[in-house]
Amino acid sequence: MPKGFLIDMDGVIYSGKDLIPGADKFINKLKEKKIPFMFLTNNSQRSRRDVVNKLAGLDIDVSEDHVFTSAMATARFLAWQKPHGTAYVLGEGGLLTSLHKNGYSLVLNDPDFVVVGEGRNFTLEMVNNAVDMILGGAKLIATNLDPSPKRAGWVNLGIKAVVSMIEEATGIKAFSVGKPSPVMMRQARKALGLSTAETTMIGDTMDTDILGGIQVGYSTVLTLTGVSKKEDLTKFAFEPDMVVNSVIDVPLP
Repeated sequence: MPKGFLIDMDGVIYSGKDLIPGADKFINKLKEKKIPFMFLTNNSQRSRRDVVNKLAGLDIDVSEDHVFTSAMATARFLAWQKPHGTAYVLGEGGLLTSLHKNGYSLVLNDPDFVVVGEGRNFTLEMVNNAVDMILGGAKLIATNLDPSPKRAGWVNLGIKAVVSMIEEATGIKAFSVGKPSPVMMRQARKALGLSTAETTMIGDTMDTDILGGIQVGYSTVLTLTGVSKKEDLTKFAFEPDMVVNSVIDVPLP
């Protein structure tokens, strides 16, 4: 029986800068009933504190312990693979902080890993440097492979676009840690203190949130307030356990 929730944010709790109606009430019910929950975000640029502050602006009061990011998952994965290693990073904010917290040194030469996350401050010269490092033996890691939304005026290319450029230039495929990777999904569940059978993943995207949950055996709930729509379900060989109009419609244990 599911006892706790991993919850995507954009498209489930908010859309852009706007709260999705009822999302605040759902979170308040979880807190009142003392049901374990954690927000999962593939955005590696934001720190946990950044996420808490954004939610506070939507009148959702949570602590940093309720937040798990792809930056955290990436840093923990690297520390497990090679403790006290080195990284050349194309990314900002939360990713840099998480790497430092997990004992990683950020270097400009001969890194163990090249790590790609969200950011707007890295240059084509830095990408060229990353290519040389990978061709010299560094491993290529992506915090996630989220695509660009392909909308005019969007300020973030999407990591997938940057990683694709590096993959083409090196002939090396990146290992992605964020959703739907089982690496992040399992780390978050363990941080929540639940077993696989006790965990439900709530998300708005079939090929990240729902796929990720299914791959590790969680119950899954698709909300129709974000990316994936009901008519999209026929395009996938897998399906969620439940489809709801909004997160407020998710039944609680």
